[in-house]
Amino acid sequence: MAALAWWRLEMAALPELEESIIWKLNALGIPRVAVRHAPEKPQDRQLVAWLPEIDWPQAERQQLEHALEPLAATFGMELPAITWAHQVDEDWSLAWKQHWEPDPVGQRLLILPAWLELPPEHADRLVIRMDPGSAFGTGSHPTTRLCLEAIERLADARGSAAGTAPSLGPIRVADLGCGSGILGIAALLQGASTVAAADTDTWAVRATRDNAAVSGFEDRLQAAHGSVEELAALLEGQPADLLLCNILAPVIEALCPQFHTVLAPHGVGLLSGLLVDQAPALIDALAREGWCGELAVEQGRWGLMMLHKAH
Repeated sequence: MAALAWWRLEMAALPELEESIIWKLNALGIPRVAVRHAPEKPQDRQLVAWLPEIDWPQAERQQLEHALEPLAATFGMELPAITWAHQVDEDWSLAWKQHWEPDPVGQRLLILPAWLELPPEHADRLVIRMDPGSAFGTGSHPTTRLCLEAIERLADARGSAAGTAPSLGPIRVADLGCGSGILGIAALLQGASTVAAADTDTWAVRATRDNAAVSGFEDRLQAAHGSVEELAALLEGQPADLLLCNILAPVIEALCPQFHTVLAPHGVGLLSGLLVDQAPALIDALAREGWCGELAVEQGRWGLMMLHKAH
């Protein structure tokens, strides 16, 4: 039997486009995707995808490039140049894994691919063990890092107020658009009691459950397929103390009328996935629903918003 041959696609993984392109590739039946970056240079990333040669002749590859162009146009950008390399009988899964390294985030967290040993120099960090898979949220994207760092700061503040080590305390967390489950796992590592998570992508739900198990939290993290309604059902009528929501601003705006079903009046929300110039319109939309949103952190064009009940 002839060896399987592959086309290897490579392009710069610009922060604004990274997750949209991964989503589009998955939607087009291309699940073998990796984003490689050195931890010391998280802004310098390269997206790599492997496509079976038999399914992707030249005409199909050209159509793929055209299908990706509108994603860049949304941000007023041009799609980065795509290069193709022909490879015979590559063990793509092994090559994919070689692109991942231990990735420290903030002061205390470490994202560690499940197949790697804990490096001694990071032995004092809280370890998020995960198999990145094809779901969003590997920690490389600015919006994910903004959320992880915000969870850490919240734990610092609550620990300081209680006169204890940094901890979120025994709170209930809701994760809307959970992706890989990375944010909920980070909250559990920092003292949260339980996490209820939901995502409209079945792959993401599977990845969240798998990563919760790898990190030892399968009994404390529940994940459902769906949106805010399914998340509210998981919470069984008791809105959470902390809402994590790393999704695009227009989606947040569409869902915010139902935030009262997943976030308690005393609770705090961390909203990421939004561009800084989208913040004013989102703040207005939240205010109409009785919430106060404040742009708390910016990184490049991306921002993170803190949410609480307006008084």
